Amino acid sequence: MGLTIAQKIIKNHLVSGEMIPGTEIGLRIDQTLTQDATGTMAYLEFEAMGIDSVKTELSVAYIDHNTLQTGFENADDHRFIQSCAKKRGLLFSKPGNGICHQIHLERFGIPGKTLIGSDSHTPTGGGLGMIAIGAGGLDVAVAMGGGEYFTTMPKMTLVRLSGALRPFVSAKDIILEVLRIMSVKGGVGKIIEYGGEGIKTLSVPERATITNMGAELGATTSIFPSDEITKKFMAAQGRENDWVELSSDADAVYDEIIEINLSELTPLAAMPHMPDNVKTVEEIGNIEISQVCIGSCTNSSLYDMLKVAAILKGKKIAPNVSLTISPGSMQVLNMLSLSGALSDILGAGARLLECACGPCIGMGQSPQSKGVSLRTFNRNFEGRSGTADAGIYLVSPETAAASAIAGCLTDPRTLGEMPEIKMPDSFIINDNLIEKPASKEDAAGVEIKYGPNIKPFPVSVPLPDSIEAKAILKVGDNITTDHIMPAGAKILPYRSNIPYLSNFCFRQCDENFAENCKKEGKGFIIGGTNYGQGSSREHAALVPLYLGIKAVIAKSFARIHCANLVNAGIMPMTFADPADYDRIEQGDVLELPDIRKAITDSGSVKLINKTKNEEYKLNYEYSDRQRAMILAGGLLNYTKANGGNN
Repeated sequence: MGLTIAQKIIKNHLVSGEMIPGTEIGLRIDQTLTQDATGTMAYLEFEAMGIDSVKTELSVAYIDHNTLQTGFENADDHRFIQSCAKKRGLLFSKPGNGICHQIHLERFGIPGKTLIGSDSHTPTGGGLGMIAIGAGGLDVAVAMGGGEYFTTMPKMTLVRLSGALRPFVSAKDIILEVLRIMSVKGGVGKIIEYGGEGIKTLSVPERATITNMGAELGATTSIFPSDEITKKFMAAQGRENDWVELSSDADAVYDEIIEINLSELTPLAAMPHMPDNVKTVEEIGNIEISQVCIGSCTNSSLYDMLKVAAILKGKKIAPNVSLTISPGSMQVLNMLSLSGALSDILGAGARLLECACGPCIGMGQSPQSKGVSLRTFNRNFEGRSGTADAGIYLVSPETAAASAIAGCLTDPRTLGEMPEIKMPDSFIINDNLIEKPASKEDAAGVEIKYGPNIKPFPVSVPLPDSIEAKAILKVGDNITTDHIMPAGAKILPYRSNIPYLSNFCFRQCDENFAENCKKEGKGFIIGGTNYGQGSSREHAALVPLYLGIKAVIAKSFARIHCANLVNAGIMPMTFADPADYDRIEQGDVLELPDIRKAITDSGSVKLINKTKNEEYKLNYEYSDRQRAMILAGGLLNYTKANGGNN
């Protein structure tokens, strides 16, 4: 039986476990990346491990999230990360160089390599043929130290593409169609591989758009073959020697196959407030808009920006619209400028933002109250934009540009003939915003610089014999990490200050959550299906740990957040009977009797509702390693107890 592309890479990097879907495997990691919203904590964790330098082939620290410096906090975090990178052997991408995923695609990604990053959109690298996985910062820190990355062996889904996209229909519409078919939880426990003759019509930036938003499916990662199209892109970046060919075997077996005819697709949009709430632009109709934002790690490549420039050339945006443009990297911005395309964009009335994540994570450009904002981003969760009552729609760059001109949601096919976009044979290479680490000889003299906003890692304790606490919060389905630990300009500067950050935890669901936790000292969270979807931010586990949360009991969990909870020493458990979710009310006193014995012996867990005098059965799916982590109080405690071995 043949292997898929993903199975081949996993096999070549397998350190422990067997390639049996649903079982735990340990992978050797070639590359890591961090960004500054999660990076400060990741490097604090790395420092706590006491390892002198990174052991990976390549590790890069990017500054792209917290670039709005309204106080000292972000600048201090950047200085801390920069000093860690210099001392510990990482490359450091300075503010302004661009978004981590776009830069990594351009300058560092290599087909067939493994990459984990402390950002959920790390699967962007799958557009080059990498196994690129989003993970919590602690998992990344362990990998930087040479440890295995543990995950559950995924099932394999093939999305077979046929035909070719028609004018004004783009890669964004492909992934929106996949989301429409599979939903935001349809990819959990799966790797999505793209194949079929249709992939030959897609450039690497288009493929990367698709793998990037695979994170919204809940998938472990997404991947394309590495072929002559990949080779051409890498040659244009001056990295042809890094290219290797990768394809699935002819007799590879997939657990699921989805067929999509590209010729039949039309412009699509994800409506508020979920990426899978997808309809055709034509079906939604010409709703009035107030803002258009083009950029993010999903759609900020040179190819995307050239399409936008061609549509805007000689036009003027509508008076009721604010249009922002965020190029994905300094390379993209430089080439836009030199080609004259930037003048076409600015001439239409667009506002140029810096090469960073910006509005995508609520870092500026919040829409007006009750405003409608079209964004080429990857997430439209309620409140993520910074305006609680805004309506956020996810669209392609073509739809965004056409709508900015019209002043309402517009099908770009109404513009007539699509201008031809010619990509350059070579890109401008200028890595002067990437700092190299100190030599081994000089590293000892480098001082790591801590700012006053950087507070210690939350302390976790070993699992007690039994736990009794209130159901301090009950929430519904599809709770995101934005619900648990919001982003945005007001909150992101405190990502390295867990005590202060705790004041914002779950504020969107219950404004008294943090106060109630501090009053009680401990508690349980009750959740619905797909609890913890979205970002890889481990703060969504670390802050509840700080607030005394002992377990999250839900109908089901998103992959990364579930792993982050275990890493923090918080028990993720599911209802054996989902109907028991309805029997628990917020405020009920719950008990996990003999829980340490149950976890030690891999036994069944019962939850007693003392308020209602009821008993429920709970399930958990921990590997032997994860059980040991839970007993120890989390990955950091477990790693220290095992002499640095994870």
